[in-house]
Amino acid sequence: MLPWRRALRPLTALLLTAAAALVPATTAHATDTRPTSGWNDYTCRPSAAHPRPVVLVHGTFGNSVDNWLGLAPYLKNRGYCVFSLDYGQLPGVPFFHGLGPVDKSAQQLAAHVDKVLAATGAAETDIVGHSQGGMMPRYYLKFLGGAAEVNALVGIAPSNHGTTLSGLTNLLPYFPGVGDLLNEHTPALADQVAGSDLLTKLNEGGDTVPGVRYTVLATRYDQVVTPYRSQFLDEPGVRNVLLQDLCPVDLSEHLAIGLFDRIAFHEVTNALDPAHATPTTCASVFD
Repeated sequence: MLPWRRALRPLTALLLTAAAALVPATTAHATDTRPTSGWNDYTCRPSAAHPRPVVLVHGTFGNSVDNWLGLAPYLKNRGYCVFSLDYGQLPGVPFFHGLGPVDKSAQQLAAHVDKVLAATGAAETDIVGHSQGGMMPRYYLKFLGGAAEVNALVGIAPSNHGTTLSGLTNLLPYFPGVGDLLNEHTPALADQVAGSDLLTKLNEGGDTVPGVRYTVLATRYDQVVTPYRSQFLDEPGVRNVLLQDLCPVDLSEHLAIGLFDRIAFHEVTNALDPAHATPTTCASVFD
């Protein structure tokens, strides 16, 4: 089989996944009302130990509940006020979010942060995001005044410089109309292709803004945001962490690092409270 035909199979799978997300599920509810195990409690008041609420930002095809069934209770049990949001919804597409244009999603994040700060009385928040949710807040920080309201941004496998999906997106120019299809129906996917107009604007003039602490957590086994080193922010003061440098036997890939990897979760708490950080090792899975 010719190399390009072998590559076409996973590209087709990618497009079918995107298409499936556009089909309304008749049995699903447009608004997810499942319990959130104690987070999204707007009566929560930050403690002296953890004075800033934490806003969790899901990834592409994610939502405010399922993306955080591991990390939200982990943080809540450690005394944080924890909140999450749905963003990037497309008309008629329930449950699967993070599909709309990244710049519009950043506006939704800005409104949500304002809501959390008003409810908790805090002056600033910390943001933890997975995949697109680790990249999109940077637009809010850079262009929507977010730097004045955010103390720290922790990106878990973030698409900071886009993805080639192991080179698959490089094939898009050879399939006329496919790029337009992605732009029209799933703008967030098009925005996250390496070299997109959105990412060019976002990264022009530097990856960070003053006054915000940045941490990036990556895994060498990431098969979605590739190459994995494209996730790192190349600026002074940024803490770029490869999980396998902390625990060589950690085999988490793109989803696992955000959904249930307690080694990554331990590093999140270190990033949120660096004054009380403790070494992250393979044993951190038992913390």
